[in-house]
Parts: sequence; structure tokens; C-alpha cells
Amino acid sequence: MANFYRDNEDIQFLLQHMDLGELAELAEQGFKFAGEFDNAPVDGEEAAVNYKMVLDSVGELSGDFIAPRGEDIDRQGTTHLEDGTVKYADGIAESLDALAKADVMGFTLPHRFGGLNFPETIYSSAIEIVSRGDASLMNIFGLQGIAGTISFFASEEIKQKYLHEFARGELTGAMVLTEPDAGSDLQACKLKAFQDDDGNWILHGVKRFITNGCGEVLLVLAKSEPERNGGLGLSLFVCEPGPTVSVRRIEDKLGIHGSPTCELFFDNTPCEIIGERQRGLVTYVMALMNGARIGIAGQSLGLAEATFRVARDYAASREQFGVPIEKLPAVRDMVIDMKIEIEVSRALLYEASRIVDLEIGFGRKLEDASLDKAEAKAIKKRYRKIKRVASMITPMSKYYCSEMCNYVAYDSIQVLGGSGFMRDYPCERYARDARITTIYEGTSQLQCVAAVRGVCGGTLEKYLEDFKAMEYDESVKELLDILSEVADKLFEGVPFVKDNGIEYMDLYAKDIVDIGIYLVNSFLFCGQASSKVDMDVAVADNGDAKGQTMKMVDRKKIVAFRYVTKNYPKMLAKLDAIGSGDKSTFSAYEAIVGPVPEEL
Repeated sequence: MANFYRDNEDIQFLLQHMDLGELAELAEQGFKFAGEFDNAPVDGEEAAVNYKMVLDSVGELSGDFIAPRGEDIDRQGTTHLEDGTVKYADGIAESLDALAKADVMGFTLPHRFGGLNFPETIYSSAIEIVSRGDASLMNIFGLQGIAGTISFFASEEIKQKYLHEFARGELTGAMVLTEPDAGSDLQACKLKAFQDDDGNWILHGVKRFITNGCGEVLLVLAKSEPERNGGLGLSLFVCEPGPTVSVRRIEDKLGIHGSPTCELFFDNTPCEIIGERQRGLVTYVMALMNGARIGIAGQSLGLAEATFRVARDYAASREQFGVPIEKLPAVRDMVIDMKIEIEVSRALLYEASRIVDLEIGFGRKLEDASLDKAEAKAIKKRYRKIKRVASMITPMSKYYCSEMCNYVAYDSIQVLGGSGFMRDYPCERYARDARITTIYEGTSQLQCVAAVRGVCGGTLEKYLEDFKAMEYDESVKELLDILSEVADKLFEGVPFVKDNGIEYMDLYAKDIVDIGIYLVNSFLFCGQASSKVDMDVAVADNGDAKGQTMKMVDRKKIVAFRYVTKNYPKMLAKLDAIGSGDKSTFSAYEAIVGPVPEEL
């Protein structure tokens, strides 16, 4: 039977390489739940065993049950019925039922609601594995952050109302944020929230591009303060489908056909407020979006892994000119680069997820009234640093993984040639599914603008100090020297960028963020190449079924050397561009692009 966890040696290596004990201790709040809940671990070692056991179960379910349904789901899609309801594709409904029976629909929810209480890092791994089976299913499985938002910010009454059913997989949810005229600019939200004479909250207006808008629990961003503009005029509400909530249509999309994308109309819909007024966007949705960014990064990884494996198999088995095509240098180079980009993206995602886990964990610790003053001060200092890193690395992860996913999907089709363009192989489906990843939950351009503040504001420089303080194998010293050179040049150039103003920073945000990601990724690879994890891996060569084995750490040294050295000249070129002072994008825009076409 196929198992998408067991057959992925890189996932297993990263989990061995990471300090899961620290993440478990934070998630379990010192393992205080062990005597109260049957599935709560007593220590980090037991927690790590539990994590891997559940991932093994999700891996088997994804490989053996979910993936075989992917093609039919894509062809069937979702259906908008005459009564206004939405019907999932048969395979989506079957897979959701299977996931619920596997008890993995409350991945990060606390034990007291029947959840697994797992760290975000393990959830990210599960999202990748499920997405490899079917990316559109992830858009429902990966919306568990809605339950998490309720768990973090809602009243106890609302928590009890929804979270037990969420954990059992009896409810799904939707993030109801965007509108026809308020897509990425959520501050422009116009859907109204007002109170009736009895103080009950009511919603009225339209939302668009709502993933799983047919879900049973809707988290709705709405304008609750008509006299206030911007984020402080918005609050977050929860409501359920009913006669006052209409799915006006489902979108006819390029890909992810198994995931319903809905336009919703709220006609004086009763609702309840989440948390406090005016904090809907500034606090609650921002927290929700961080989780969503990580989720899309995981979805991107799963898609890339799926399409790479098709290309790798084809390259090894398809013969041209008397040899397998992977013998041809151009094809071989493509396949190598695809594989490395998947692994570096996975390293970045796991690091981003680890940082988010630390942010959540230390945030919880600060709520402990029993902390003495000195301890609270130390935790608060670390928490603030981690929070700044999280705000930088989550958009980095979403941007990099989603762009990687599209590149790998595109090149997979290229490896298959004409066959890749046909529906005989799933590469064309993967490419259609991949395209949305750079768009939803914030476009790549917006992710770069979000991350560039951290690079230019000192967060990246302080974050890299932690990497520099680590112990590395002598074999990667040459690579560390290269990284030191690139980092020095980047931070020396930051004052120039700032002196040229915010517009200039945003103009070169992609180049600046690319260099920042290169530095983080490279340090992560050097750390893996210096790992003490003793793990044999299979290494196939030119389609040889027997293959061979080598130590994963030795393989990572090879990967690290290629990644760092091959990208080094590209980073120098980006540094030159950043320091050029070229502002022709502003000064010559009309001259270059010409007038707006009168007729389309």
C-alpha cells in the first residue's frame, strides 16, 4: 500500500533533525495534561512517537485512499444545487469522512475539546502529505485554523458550541474575508455588522472568493464601526448557514475543482462576535492569516512532491536516442533542481512552523500568573524576538513554497513533453492546481512586501545570529564563508534602500526577500549537513531498481553545496540591482507600457 509519510525520507529526516521535545513541551504546557486526558503524552519522547504514528496513519490514508480519488474529483468538481446548497465531489465527501474517522480533524485543538493538541509543525507535515494526495481536499482539511481562532479568541460559550464537533470532523468552516471590491485590501471591507434593539449582532452584505463557503461554521470579517475607517473599524463574527445566508454561486475555476469557492450573501444574518470589537482584522484575522500562509506553503509542497515524482519516474523510464531521458544533461539538470527546491522549501516551511510554535508556546507561558518577575521578563524578551521573526518568515515561506510549486509543476510537464500536456498523466492537473497557490491568502507580491520590513528592519540580521552561533561540520565552512559575504553586503545596502524611501523598498522587495530567504535556506541546509541524525536513505541512479544507499547527512552535504554555490552569483546580481538606484518603474511607466487599450 502507498504511504506518503513512509516513502518520504526527507520528511522523516527533518523530524528526526528537529527538537520535537521542545515543541511538545510548549504545546503540552509542561505535559500537565498527561493525567487528565488519555492521549496526552507524559514527555517529549512519547509525544514524538505519537506525532510520527499519526503522520504514518495520515500518510497511508493519503496514499492509499485520497490520492486514487484525485482525478475523479477534478473532473466531477462541486455542484451548486437548485436549493442553493453545495454538493462536494463524491471523493471529497468520502475523504473527509475517512479523515474524521482517523481522528485528525482536530489536529491542533486542545485535548479538552477532543483535539490532538499537536504543534503547527506536525500539522504542516500532515497538510503536505494530504495535499500530495489531493490539493483541493487540503482546502477543507487545512481550514482547521478556523477552529484554532475560535479556541484562542472566542468566549467559552462559543468554544463549547463548536469545537467538540470540529474535532470529531462533524463541522467544516470557512474564512469569510474577501469581497468583490476588497480582495487583498481587507481594510476596505464593507459588509456591515450592526446590533438590533436587543443588542444582537446582525450581518448584511456580500463576500466573494470564499473557500469552502458552504461550511457549517463561518468566520466573517465585517465593518462594525461605521464611523471608523481602516482596520479598527472591523470586527470578527461567527455564524452558521441558514435561510439568511445564500451561496449565490460557486466559481468556475482553473484548478482545485474539488474545493468549492463561493460567493455569499448575508441578508440580516444573526451572528456572534469573536473576542472584542475593533480587533477583527488587527489581531484575529492577522493571526488566522499567519496560519493560512503556513497552510498554503504546505499545500504547495505536497503538490510539488506529487508532480516531481511523476516527472522523476518518467525521466527514468522514457527512452530517447537509445537512453533514458534523464541521461540527457538538460533533463538531468531540471530534475536535480526540482528536487533541491522541494527540499529547501520543506526546510523553510518546517522552520517557519517551528517559529510559529515557539510564538504560540511562549505567548501561553506569559499568561501564567505564577511566573516570577525575572522569569516573566526573560520569556517576554524571547517572545518579542520570536514574534518579529514569525511575522517575517511566514510570508517568506508562503511566497517561496508557492513559487517553487509553480516552477516544479511547469517543469514536470516539460520533462514529460507532449505527454505532460495530456490528461493521460496528472501533471496538467497538478499545474492547474498549483497556479492558485501564489495568489490566495495573499499574492507573492504582497508576501514580499510583508517580509521586506523584517529584512530591512533588523529582524533578519538578529535571526541569522542564531544560525551563526550553531556548530557546523568542517565540510561546510566554505559555504558559511559565502553566506557571511552575502549577509554583510545585504545589510550594508539596507541604509541605501531606506534612504530611497518606502516605494523603493517595495519596488525591490522581491530581490531583498529573495536574498533573505537564500541566507535562511542555506543556513538550514548547512545545519542539516552537520546533523547527528544517523539515517540511511535510498538513492536510485538512472532508473536502477536496486539503487543504493548512503547516509542522509552525506547526501545533504552534496545538496547544500549545490544550492549555496549555484545561487551565489544570482544573489550578487540581486544585490547589484538593489543598489543601482534605478527608479524607471516610477519615472518611465507610461512611456514603456503605453496608453490603456481603448478596446479589449
